[in-house]
Amino acid sequence: METLVKRVLTYGEFRAEKIAVCFKNVTVSYGELKKRIMGMAALLRSMGVKKGHRVMLNAVSKPEYIAGLLAIQYIGAVTVAIDKFAKQENIRDIWEMTQSDVFLADGKKLPEEIKTASLKQLYEEAMEEREQIAYVEPEEGDLCELIFTTGTTGKPKGAMLSYRCVYANMLNTCRGIGMRQDDIVLNPLPLNHSFGMRVLRSTLYLGATVVLQNGFTFAKEIETNIEQHHCTAMVCVPASMEVIYRQMQERFAEIMGKFRYIEFGAGSVSVDMKKKLLTLLPHTQLFNTWGSTETGGTVFLDITNYPNKAASIGKPLEGIEVKAVDADGKEVAARDMDTAGRMLLRGKMRMEGYWNAPELTAETIHDDWLYTNDLIYVDNDGFIFMLGRADDIINVGGEKVSPIEVENIAQEYKGIRECACIGVDDPKGIVGQVPVLFVVTENGMLEEDALLKYLAGRMEKYKFPQEFIQVDELPKNKMLKLDRKALHRMYEERGNVDLMNPVICNLLARRSVRSFTEQPIDDRMLDMILKTGYYAPSGHNMQTWRFTVLKSEEKIEQLREIIRVKAEEKKVHFYGFENPKVLVLVSNDRRNKNGIQDASCAAENIMLAAQSYGIGSVWLNPLMTLCDEPEIRVLLDSYRVPEQHIVWAAVAMGYPKVPGKLLAKKENVVWIVE
Repeated sequence: METLVKRVLTYGEFRAEKIAVCFKNVTVSYGELKKRIMGMAALLRSMGVKKGHRVMLNAVSKPEYIAGLLAIQYIGAVTVAIDKFAKQENIRDIWEMTQSDVFLADGKKLPEEIKTASLKQLYEEAMEEREQIAYVEPEEGDLCELIFTTGTTGKPKGAMLSYRCVYANMLNTCRGIGMRQDDIVLNPLPLNHSFGMRVLRSTLYLGATVVLQNGFTFAKEIETNIEQHHCTAMVCVPASMEVIYRQMQERFAEIMGKFRYIEFGAGSVSVDMKKKLLTLLPHTQLFNTWGSTETGGTVFLDITNYPNKAASIGKPLEGIEVKAVDADGKEVAARDMDTAGRMLLRGKMRMEGYWNAPELTAETIHDDWLYTNDLIYVDNDGFIFMLGRADDIINVGGEKVSPIEVENIAQEYKGIRECACIGVDDPKGIVGQVPVLFVVTENGMLEEDALLKYLAGRMEKYKFPQEFIQVDELPKNKMLKLDRKALHRMYEERGNVDLMNPVICNLLARRSVRSFTEQPIDDRMLDMILKTGYYAPSGHNMQTWRFTVLKSEEKIEQLREIIRVKAEEKKVHFYGFENPKVLVLVSNDRRNKNGIQDASCAAENIMLAAQSYGIGSVWLNPLMTLCDEPEIRVLLDSYRVPEQHIVWAAVAMGYPKVPGKLLAKKENVVWIVE
């Protein structure tokens, strides 16, 4: 039968120079990939690995992972990809469950009972001359991969993917997205996850090029990969697109518009984001794919060509059957929300079952149909609409409320960055459950009355959230999908949620803003903002600071330009700013040993006060190094900044042209000593 290994070997023979894999400055041709696969396969065979054996490998986004994956399948063994951030206990669980021969990894401290070998070393040694071994031809039903996910009990469960399943999965993705052999696909997804794996497989199956990237943390890396490797496509999870949009800001359309297509998976893109992307990327094909570890990608939505179906998850491909059943397992028409049923799927792409879990398999697969826990209905055009998981649907006095519907409507309200809806027990004990909406705002302020008025014109009254809970961020899993169970825990425990008063919200919502609109700042607001600066703490109450306020566009630009020139000359880092309405220079007497601390407290107060009025700001600090440069000191003298003063901070302010970007926060920085 046709397999991914056979395809890659063929390309390695007849298209040997074609680039298969890129990672940073490393490129691997199909010819080289073929040699490394065969070399690693021979090394694995010498270690005793045979057909049907399981081999775990660390899912690093590097060429050696791809070569190792295919080398394992070359000898008929089963690949077991492990999250590169997996904890020891999780690795041990999977090792014991699968009875694997070896774990291919580098730099991991593991229990002695887990036999390991260096994936990197095998990759390097694979190019050495050695006797080749023959490719082991599989049968359709042979096990190809085990993909592990965390079950409801917290213990991992392994979806068994046969060669038949993997082959169908590759064809579905190629057809559903319209992938081409000349595509260069940027894949920043984790390669132990179903979405990342199916895109990787499909790209190589077609003989296209995959560009690997370690996650979406920095949008700059995306831009670099586009420029360096000429990427034509990208795969993405919805939450990451929001991060990318905020990081790229006004350059988003310019950079992301270079893609021929973008595919979203591992969750549905909000209707609000779909509309935004359609406007910003008119020449980029947008797809949203519904799939699962058990099925791969099965339902595809062409957002670009069907914008009026933006709230749906799309249509299943030919050869994939979808139907809906009621609580008793009886098929239902499911034409609207009231008649929605549980989604079942059937087709060659379906997994064979769960590894060593016959009872769980029996609960999931009946009469060749795979049962999901998702409620759906199908419109007259055949588009599937998902209401959410069955246990997430909110029962308000007998009426069904889809949390996804509430979220899609609320998400379009100006000022809401993201939101999530859950059902909780009615505190009045009348209707059983009521909706509650968790909200992350753009500027830290939530106007509940205005939001309710907005929702009133767009949804039935029984769907109204009975409580709005403002949080700094929504809980998400490793694939950045919303974690509703965590939301329920947050609501039940209340904890930090109850502590989210307006002051805390304002603190957590502040972001750096460098690009501003033409809207002026009201003088009364500016006076109050500055007042918070000199009300900041001051060591020994010396108050030797000074706040020099520039409002002239000409003077601000003059200072900005000379700072830029001097920063470049002196090799001082300077990010810059565009068109602020106000620039506040916070200086302090250099003879005051607490001067920098005093100025820092004052600058922070000023930025937080500005944030509370919806005014953006950014802290610029090159002047603390450059303020004594003669050309700069001349300007500071003209502003009456005392010669003995160092400008410890410059705060640029104005109304944001685009929202400030939210960067990932480091963990494990708080240590509590009892």
